Amino acid sequence: MIAVGCLSLVVLPLLGLVLGGLVAGPDGATWGAVAGLVVAVAISGVMGYALVKIGRRR
Repeated sequence: MIAVGCLSLVVLPLLGLVLGGLVAGPDGATWGAVAGLVVAVAISGVMGYALVKIGRRR
């Protein structure tokens, strides 16, 4: 699960960049990359929280 959080930090902004660029040009690429980064950071935060919660349970 840690790999999902780490890989999403690279994959989602690039995916947003490409999709935004195809849909709305250069401005869309910027917004798509920012949106992808926000989603990736949120996923990493949830994964980190879950790891801390599991670590405290034992």
